[in-house]
This record gives sequence, C-alpha cells and structure tokens, in this order.
Amino acid sequence: MILAAHQPQFAPWLGFFDKLDRADVFVLLDNVQFRKNEWQNRNRVKAADGPQWLTVPVSFHFGDKINEVSIAEDNNWRHRHQQTLRTCYSRAPYFQETFALYDETVSREWNKLSEFNIALLQALTSRLGIGTRITVASEMDPLPEGRDERLIQLCKRFGADTYLAGAGGRLYMQLEKYKETETNVVFQDYHHPDYEQLFAEFSPQLSVLDLLFNCGRKSLDVIRGGRHEGA
Repeated sequence: MILAAHQPQFAPWLGFFDKLDRADVFVLLDNVQFRKNEWQNRNRVKAADGPQWLTVPVSFHFGDKINEVSIAEDNNWRHRHQQTLRTCYSRAPYFQETFALYDETVSREWNKLSEFNIALLQALTSRLGIGTRITVASEMDPLPEGRDERLIQLCKRFGADTYLAGAGGRLYMQLEKYKETETNVVFQDYHHPDYEQLFAEFSPQLSVLDLLFNCGRKSLDVIRGGRHEGA
C-alpha cells in the first residue's frame, strides 16, 4: 500500500496529480507552516503573451499553519480569476466544462485558504477520474512535529508499507529512519509531458487547469504519460 502526502496547493501542476494518482492514500498536510510566495495561494495559467499568475489574496502572520491562513478581504479576486480564465481559454476545446468546474468552487464564500484549496483539489481530482482516498491531516489525531517522524507515523496509521516522496525529498529525508521502521521510500520521477496548448510555444509547469481546458477527459492519460517509476 502506497501513501503520499503534500501541502494543499492551489490548482497545482501535473506532477502533483501524478503523485496523487499513484498513491492509495493521499494526505493533505494543512497543519504545516504556510510559505509565502510558493504554490499554496498562487499558480500560473497561459495567456497569449506567456504564463501569468492567478493569485488568491491571503492574510497571515509569520509562522501560521496553512489551515490558519485567511483569504484576504478582497471582493474582486474571484472576478479577476474568472476574467483571466475567460481571456486565456475562451477558445480552448474544453472551456465551458472546465470554467464551470472552477467557477462553481471559486464562487462560494471562503474564509480559509486551506478549505478553498481542498475543495478545489477534490473537484479537480474527481474531474480527472482519480479515485485515490484523500484525507486531511488536521482532522486526525496529532502527528509528530518532525518531518520524517510525521510521515512514518502516517504510514503506520494507514497501514502503508511504502511512502511515495517527491523528487526533492532526496535532499532532506533521513532515509535510515524509514529503514528502521521497514517503510519503503520511492521517489517520484516525473517528466513533464507536452500536450496541445493554445498560443505559440509549449509552456510546462502550469496549473492543471491549463491541461483540463485543452485536453478535457483525456487529461489523466496525459498526466500518466509523464510518469517514470521512481526508485
């Protein structure tokens, strides 16, 4: 059984969903520290002149956990997102269905960033056809503070014998701790696939929204096309 975990990002890139698709259980770590200017409240879509940001405005204090971060009082951010997506993707083959999916989620009232991100992730996962069980860390009993100890405990809690780590985990994970608990670690090896996009040359590393606007129900096949078995 494979477990993977990640912070609940905003409309994340294809590699996030590859990791989610490969796991049996995927834990959203909403009770770890929020990091400004990363991917938790912003991501990129493709405009005629290249990638541009979609940003959810937030209000937070240094050290806040992700589930403590509020969406800032800015009544126009939803409208800006909607207008940006219309401008960028109105000619995309799957504009109507993908815009409706996003609009249904973004139009609701949200106080906390994590609640919005999680709802959007669940909607996107369902649209992609991924059936992995998703659970939220803050809804569980307390976990250890140490990064490796937390992940090992999650594997024990769900009966997982394998933890699927991102490629960057090689730089900081203390693998001997996993060996001591007989937890196998596999590293994701994801090579971003090309697919049909609007406008000029291909832009990788965008939000999965770009893929859905352009490829619709074929999107999961595209995501899986970038998969290489980790080791």
